Amino acid sequence: MHGEFPDLSADGPADRRRLFAEEARSGRPDLAMLCLLVGAEADPAVDEAALDAAQIELDRLAGLLPFGPTGPHAWACALADLLGGRCDFRGTPGDYQRLESSLLHKVLRRRRGLPILLSVVWIEVARRAGAPVYGVALPGHFVVGFGDPHEQVLVDPFAGGRLLTGPDAELMVAGATGAPLDPSMLAPADPLEVVVRILNNIRAWASTRPEQSDVALWALDLSLLVPSHPARLRYERAQLLVQRGEFATGAAELDAYADVVAAVDQGAAEAIKGKARAARAMLN
Repeated sequence: MHGEFPDLSADGPADRRRLFAEEARSGRPDLAMLCLLVGAEADPAVDEAALDAAQIELDRLAGLLPFGPTGPHAWACALADLLGGRCDFRGTPGDYQRLESSLLHKVLRRRRGLPILLSVVWIEVARRAGAPVYGVALPGHFVVGFGDPHEQVLVDPFAGGRLLTGPDAELMVAGATGAPLDPSMLAPADPLEVVVRILNNIRAWASTRPEQSDVALWALDLSLLVPSHPARLRYERAQLLVQRGEFATGAAELDAYADVVAAVDQGAAEAIKGKARAARAMLN
């Protein structure tokens, strides 16, 4: 059974972020819930009923799978038949240009999305049905794995569930990085890795659209709620605030980040302090 969503209308954005932080810091983070809370941040009109409806849809899809496939190959084929075939979940090049392609509740409705969001649908549907499933964070293209990671069956939900051979995965990695496939790239991705990658995608989408700086800001704010986030995210947030014209707040965050950096690199800290002074000068 999926988790219950408390009333999101009580405190608005603050309540959504509190729920996201609590889930991210829980012992076993719920991937679907985290992704749906990302969607709620993007679309404040999404309430707990809409989020529950998305979880119920994942439950419904899992109930359409045949009972008890045996072995990872059988599971992969069953999911491909249901999600890629009968339900037509897949991606198109145009999906990379749409923010809704990174929002789980929208992907469930449109049945289109980025590779990682389509993979989340596969993972959550298959997991509910008892399949040995996990995400595989190949560079540049997220896919799904079934079975023991040492003898796994890989599928590409973006291509409707096409089964991937070893050479297929090698070509994907070479195309994205120019480097050979390292076996470590085939390891199962944990839920927080998946959510961080989704948030990174959203930030990348917003970074090429200056009018969407509010999207970049909330994606950064959620990233900062994930345990063990990189300290550089605080610097990125401060810079974004300055770019948005929030000079005083951005300068204060630059100063705070400089204090952290000073412990390891005094020269870099002074440079950051200089950026803070320049930001404050914009107020004059």
